[in-house]
Amino acid sequence: MRVVVMGCGRVGASLADSLARIGHEIAVIDRDATAFHRLSPDFPGERILGMGFDRDVLVRAGIEEAGAFAAVSSGDNSNIIAARVARETFGVQRVVARIYDAKRAAVYERLGIPTVATVPWTTDRLLNVLTRETETTKWRDPTGSVGVAELDLHEGWAGRKVTDLEAATGGRVAFMIRFGNGYLPDAKTVIQSGDQVYLAAVSGHIAEALAIALLPPSDDLDSE
Repeated sequence: MRVVVMGCGRVGASLADSLARIGHEIAVIDRDATAFHRLSPDFPGERILGMGFDRDVLVRAGIEEAGAFAAVSSGDNSNIIAARVARETFGVQRVVARIYDAKRAAVYERLGIPTVATVPWTTDRLLNVLTRETETTKWRDPTGSVGVAELDLHEGWAGRKVTDLEAATGGRVAFMIRFGNGYLPDAKTVIQSGDQVYLAAVSGHIAEALAIALLPPSDDLDSE
């Protein structure tokens, strides 16, 4: 899916990098060329210089082919204008705006534009809105720094060690349920078909881990 991200601050860069890592085609818009330095060195997407609510800039970013748009600049007004242009002018189906003012956010939600406030797990929330139907995190610590989510695993993970899954997702398998019984896996545990796997990960990477688990394991993962 093509995703256009407006704003390359800390959250925008993290979101763009995460979306690119799970296989989406990304274009990032920012009016400050130095903002693109926040992207990872191997970011494969496009960098578009300009105002994110300008229609010509959006067209250059490929908004006409986009399946999702995220407005995550530092300004509420810019974010909501850009989100409305993406939704109403270009018909993008999945649109989300980062809003700092909670009262404004409630108004925009009623207009049909999902909003995400400035919380520690912003990146996860944005990824879930753009790529998933519902919030899948089952638990978060009180600071919002770590979350636990149930993984929906690709069938290719059956027969692989949990350590392979951890290496691919960057998380830790907190516990598993097999045949109705919960247990704590160790480094030798092999995933079986039908296992329910719960992964703990740092906020900002949970949605990415969920997406990686849906993909077949990479051939370069080494099980010993």
